[in-house]
Amino acid sequence: MDFRFTEEQDELREMARGFLAEVSNSDQVRASMTSELGHDPEVWKRVGAELGWPAVTTPDAYGGLGMGDVELVALMEVMGEALFASPFFASVTLGANAILMAGNEDQKQALLPDIAEGVCTATLAVAEQGGGWAAEDIRASFRREGDELVLAGTKRHVVDGHFADRIVVALREEGSSGREGLALVVLPGEVAGLEREALPTLDQTRRLAEIRLDDVRVPAFTRLGDAGADVLDRVLQRSAIALSAEQIGGAPGHSAASRWRWRTPRSVFSTGARSDRSRPSNTNART
Repeated sequence: MDFRFTEEQDELREMARGFLAEVSNSDQVRASMTSELGHDPEVWKRVGAELGWPAVTTPDAYGGLGMGDVELVALMEVMGEALFASPFFASVTLGANAILMAGNEDQKQALLPDIAEGVCTATLAVAEQGGGWAAEDIRASFRREGDELVLAGTKRHVVDGHFADRIVVALREEGSSGREGLALVVLPGEVAGLEREALPTLDQTRRLAEIRLDDVRVPAFTRLGDAGADVLDRVLQRSAIALSAEQIGGAPGHSAASRWRWRTPRSVFSTGARSDRSRPSNTNART
């Protein structure tokens, strides 16, 4: 079996490298690291309008390009090379991926086009105080009251959670345990009872946040389909593949990233931070 990229996929990578050489040089990365959002919103607008990257894996029925995981991996690897600070990972591989895999048809039609267009950012909130990403670790809860869901609990290590327009939250129905009673609920970024706070991170090119839910009330239809623990597992597995590709792009000897220090990889799915690639090494650093 031939695992090499196709000619079209290599063209996608070279186009990405050309764009990122323009918008993700050392000065631009450092500016993003010190900004409130953690990325340049004008660059993100260009990513959506000119390149269509937020639509890469969304089916064309929902306004996407309908490409596959190989194209996603190809892009993530190049973004890793350039240390590109953007909402791509949170919006595409976490938020949109969760909606695509868990939502019913009406929910996908309503939620995915804006993300694919790049005008709406999204993320996924799973981990809590202990840092675990397994279904069994989830303690944040929901209960149904009439046509509403009432949500309570705290989520940590939420990628881009301090500014995302939509937050898909993994919750447990009150009274359930283990892998039972899990649900994914989509929240607007601003809703009564929701507080969010940016957290300090080792890698300032990827921002994390704490999300606090204090009896947040949302319509019951914001629950994505009847998704449970198995769907959450698949969402995280697919996202982990994309994250791994990004870290491969930042590995020593891999294009431009070889000029940056690489430390022991730390996945957001284990410690709440990427490997610390944001510091230049003493030799041949991009400064």
